[in-house]
Amino acid sequence: MGILTDFLYLYMMKDKLQYIDIEIDKLTRSIENRTTGDNFQTDVLLLDSNDLKSITKSHSWLFDWKAEFRNADRDVYKLVIRNNLTIIQGVISITEREDHVYMHLIESAPFNRGKDKVYLGVPGNLVAFACKLSFHRGFEGYLSFRSKSTLLDHYEKTLGAQHIGGQIMVINTMSALKLIDKYFKE
Repeated sequence: MGILTDFLYLYMMKDKLQYIDIEIDKLTRSIENRTTGDNFQTDVLLLDSNDLKSITKSHSWLFDWKAEFRNADRDVYKLVIRNNLTIIQGVISITEREDHVYMHLIESAPFNRGKDKVYLGVPGNLVAFACKLSFHRGFEGYLSFRSKSTLLDHYEKTLGAQHIGGQIMVINTMSALKLIDKYFKE
């Protein structure tokens, strides 16, 4: 589906859809320890079935990542600190569409939420990764998602996303490049 087709589809299915409802706390070079300010390089890897044991609602995760993982049209990725692959910092679920990547869900680990979070930059890191993946798949960085209405302005300001109608947001090539440059500058 193209972005306009997504818009129409999402409007018709609005009661069954998921909304992105995560605060972009800070755009960092990697992830940053909230207390010390130390930065840690990260990797984004495909989630595997072994990871599902640690990202459950009983471990204070908000979404059913097992169901998301089983969904055949979705790719689910985890954010980890480089050289510490066992602790998942955040998770994102995306789908390749006709002309862009669509973000279904994104979540920071329970210890990276709220005022006492351990690391800043997790959501921004995952969104930048999705934009980078969009470039690799030939979509010029385009990423779309459905936002909670209260966060439309927040995503415009923090991610450079554009509100195209309803609750659909799109990150275009220029905004994607800025995010990628922030997180993946080598």
